[in-house]
Amino acid sequence: MALDFYWYPKCGTCRKAKKWLEENNQDVNEIHIVENPPSKDELTAIYKKSGLDLKKFFNTSGQKYRQLGLKDKLPDMSEDEILELLSTDGMLIKRPITVGSDNITVGFKEEQFKDAWLA
Repeated sequence: MALDFYWYPKCGTCRKAKKWLEENNQDVNEIHIVENPPSKDELTAIYKKSGLDLKKFFNTSGQKYRQLGLKDKLPDMSEDEILELLSTDGMLIKRPITVGSDNITVGFKEEQFKDAWLA
């Protein structure tokens, strides 16, 4: 089964992750995260399945994150408000997000990918 791979082709980290997946014979369904950001429902499902803190889904080094002052606003926002905000702009979402039937990874760390996608 192909992995859903939410990525931004201009992102160096995304390109490294894609190359790693290809080199390790993983089929991917590429989804351009800016042109086709996951819906609120999709993000909610990914977030719940991942077991990660919702704040891990933010691209904290991105311009948009800083422009919106999210570092200071997030602590006062509800989970629903955060998911709604994330679903409005793919540039706010940490990438890549890789979704398989049993695992989800956010970002790219080779060790994490080995554990998740070669098990």
